[in-house]
Amino acid sequence: MPVRNRKVTMSGLSLTHPDAAGVDIGSASHWVAVPPDRDDEPVREFASFTADLIALADWLQRCGIRTVAMESTGVYWVALYELLDSRGFEVILVNARHVKNVSGRKSDVLDCQWLQQLHSFGLLSGAFRPADAVCELRSITRQRAMLLRNQARSVQHMQKALTQMNLQLANVISDVAGVTGQAIVRAIVAGERDPHALASYRDCRIKASEDDIAKSLLGNWRGEHLFALKQALAVFDFCGTQLAECDGEIEQRLTALQKHQGSPAKGKKRSKSKNAPKFDVRDHLFKVCGVDLTRIDGIDVTTAMTVISEVGPDMSRFKTVKHFTSWLGLCPGTKISGGKVLGSRSKRTANRATQALKLAAAALRSSRSALGAFYRRMCARMDKAKAVTAAAHKLARLIYVMLTRGEEYTDQGQQYYEERYRERVVRQLNKRARQLGFELVPGPHPA
Repeated sequence: MPVRNRKVTMSGLSLTHPDAAGVDIGSASHWVAVPPDRDDEPVREFASFTADLIALADWLQRCGIRTVAMESTGVYWVALYELLDSRGFEVILVNARHVKNVSGRKSDVLDCQWLQQLHSFGLLSGAFRPADAVCELRSITRQRAMLLRNQARSVQHMQKALTQMNLQLANVISDVAGVTGQAIVRAIVAGERDPHALASYRDCRIKASEDDIAKSLLGNWRGEHLFALKQALAVFDFCGTQLAECDGEIEQRLTALQKHQGSPAKGKKRSKSKNAPKFDVRDHLFKVCGVDLTRIDGIDVTTAMTVISEVGPDMSRFKTVKHFTSWLGLCPGTKISGGKVLGSRSKRTANRATQALKLAAAALRSSRSALGAFYRRMCARMDKAKAVTAAAHKLARLIYVMLTRGEEYTDQGQQYYEERYRERVVRQLNKRARQLGFELVPGPHPA
C-alpha cells in the first residue's frame, strides 16, 4: 500500500521574554548578550570588579532589559546576582548541564548568546533560591557545618599524636573529645607525665578502671608528637570558639524569621546531639514554622535546622509535594525509550537537605514507630541504599505537608502500620484468589 505524503506543520516558538539577556559567568570577566536590536554592540565583556558590575547593570537598563539568565558557575555568580536583583531585574540561575551548546561551538561569546536565545523563548527554568533572610541563615549554617568538620579533623590529629607516642587512650575510652579524654589530653599538654595522675581524671561514667587507663598511658613522650598534640588541641579550642559565635548568629537569624507564637508541646524525650547548638533550637524552629518538625521520628533539631536553613519555611515555590521531592532528588527518575522503562534511579544530588534527610532515614532502623516499620519493610524488599532513599522521601513528604497545612505529626505506632500492611496483603490475596476461581477461608489466628 503506497504511503501518502502528509503535510506536516510545525508551530514556531513564541517570544516569551523579549527583554531578556544572557550572561556567561567567569572568574575574571563576564560576557553579556542582549537582543541585537537593542545596541550596536549586543555582546560585551565586563570585568568582575564591582565598578564594572555596576556598569553592566547600567548598560542592561539602557537596553531595556528586564530579565537575565546566567549559569550558576561556582560562587562567581553571587555578586552579580545580588547586584542585579537589588536593581530590580528578574534573575534566574540555570544548570550548566541544561544549556549545553552545539558540540564544537564552545566560546564565551556563543555561550552568552545561546543563553539569551533560550531565555527569550522561555526554554529555561530557574534554580530555587530562597529569600534573602533564609540565604543568610543558610550561609551561617553551612559555615557551622564546615567548622564541625574541621573540629573533627583536629580530634583525629590528637588521636594520631597519641598513637605515635603509644598512648592507647582510644582503646579504653570511646571518645577522646569527651570529658575524660579532654581532661587527660589537656593535662598531658600542661606537662603531666605520671600515668596514675592522668588516670585520676577518669569520669564516673567511664567503664574502664583507673588501672586500665593508667596502663594505656605508658608511652614514649617524644617532643615532636607532643608538639603536634598541642597544636591539634589549639585548633580544637579555636573551632569551639568559632562554633559558639556561629550559634549566636544562627539564633539571631532564627529570631528574625519568627512569625508564630507559643512553644512546642512536650514530645518524646530524645538524647541531645553533642554537635547541636547550645540554645533551644526546637523552640526557635517552632516559632519560625508554626509546627514542630522534631515530632517526626528520626528528625532531630539538627536535621530540622538543616532543612529549614536550606529551603526555608515557605513552600509556595513548590507547586506540589512532588515538585519538592523532585528538587530534593528523592523521587524515582524517568528513563523510558521505545515504551520500555530503562531505569527509575533517582538522580544524584549534593543537596544538603537531602543528605540530612537520608541520615535521619537511616536512624529509623531501630525505631518502634510507623516510620521505623516502613523503613524495615523497605529493607526487606530492596537494598539498603534504596530503602534509605524511600524513607527519606516519606520524611520529605511529611515535612511538606506540615509546613503547607500547619498540621502536627502524630505517630500511629508500629502496630498500626503492621495492621494496615496485613489488611492490604489480605485484600490483594482475596482479589487474586477470586480471579483464579478460589475463595480464601480464614484460619485460626496465629499466636
